[in-house]
Amino acid sequence: MADLYVALVHYPVYDKHHNVVTSSVTNIDVHDIARSCRTYGVRAFYVVTPVDALRALVRRIMRHWQDGAGRDYNPTRTEALDLVRLERSLDGVGISIEQECGAMPAIICSSARERAGAVPFSLVAEDLQRPGAPRLLLLGTGWGLTEEVFESAYQTLEALQPMKAVGDYNHLSVRAAAAIILDRLMGTR
Repeated sequence: MADLYVALVHYPVYDKHHNVVTSSVTNIDVHDIARSCRTYGVRAFYVVTPVDALRALVRRIMRHWQDGAGRDYNPTRTEALDLVRLERSLDGVGISIEQECGAMPAIICSSARERAGAVPFSLVAEDLQRPGAPRLLLLGTGWGLTEEVFESAYQTLEALQPMKAVGDYNHLSVRAAAAIILDRLMGTR
């Protein structure tokens, strides 16, 4: 089985006007996605932001759950937060994974919108069952990953789609999307 890593990308992402920006880090995304990663056997969960103040926020969140009152309150949350790593850039994530695994990761992008050439979850899940280079699943924040990021991808996942009978609203939180994606890729059936 290939090692799977996850990165929550706060830069480079788009804003609603299609400008490349750095999005904010939110407390709940960090610990909820870490919990999903721990549940589905992800090797590490990277939070990617070049902004020092946001990096300090992530460190404070991690300290609370790993060394502070959160550790005593909920030890399983501590276990999940042990997976969190901070990087300034996607290049830094790749270098970190290469140092750990001896190979650069193959990038799998996710998107809330359908994209040409997107691969069904079932095929990516099958691919992850085979040994090979580590895989890095990218989760975009803001209004999504930039085109440059998609161009660097080994694969792009199909978009999560709501049931047509329910309606056309499709704006899940990144933490909800992460849990669904990880279940589709790593869950047992």
